[in-house]
Amino acid sequence: MRMITGERPGYGRSTRLPGRGFAEHADDMARVLDHLDLDRVYVCGQSGGAPHALAFAARHPERARAASILSGMAPLTDEEATQVIPINQQARRLVAAHDVDGLRTLLTPIAAEMLADPLACYAAQMATAPPEDHTVMTDPLWQQGYIRATREALGTGIDGWADETLAILGDWPDVPLHAVTTSLVWYHADDDRNVPLSAARRLVDSLPNATLVVWPDRGHFAAYHREGQVLDELLTR
Repeated sequence: MRMITGERPGYGRSTRLPGRGFAEHADDMARVLDHLDLDRVYVCGQSGGAPHALAFAARHPERARAASILSGMAPLTDEEATQVIPINQQARRLVAAHDVDGLRTLLTPIAAEMLADPLACYAAQMATAPPEDHTVMTDPLWQQGYIRATREALGTGIDGWADETLAILGDWPDVPLHAVTTSLVWYHADDDRNVPLSAARRLVDSLPNATLVVWPDRGHFAAYHREGQVLDELLTR
């Protein structure tokens, strides 16, 4: 198996695209597949990757063999927003108020802390997450990947993070859920303090060809020790 991924606009060495949604990245990935001479692929998105994967499946259905979403982001109700970690609550209020300057003021010092000490800063941001998440965050392999990803993503500034936050916490106008006809399995765990299960359930119910699988354990990182299981299932569809 070969995994193909791309930096989203404004992260790492990818050019910033102010006001972007999810269609732009989906079309970028289609062009990457053209470049690699690949017609159809399996699609997987985790956390904030969910709307990007859904946009790809909606805009390029002929290229998506099947899709899996792991602990994916989903639009929240006001009540659900009270259940998530504090930074997500604060960011959602700022996005709802169209306070872009306030959002950047929120994210700038956090980004500086994350670059200085990625693990300590993220542990503080996830302080109210279930113990299962904190257990994953002590795994040396997870830590190695997280440190590298954080420093690559934010090393050129917070523009990409701010733009993506505006997109993810918005209304997803360029993700037509009715057009996601690809076979899709959405994995989620209860007591996910990043995305409440009720939000994921509501989104899955609006997809024409999707199944929700609820894992018995808790936390946003419930998929971490199940990657083999998830990929094996994906390749059967």
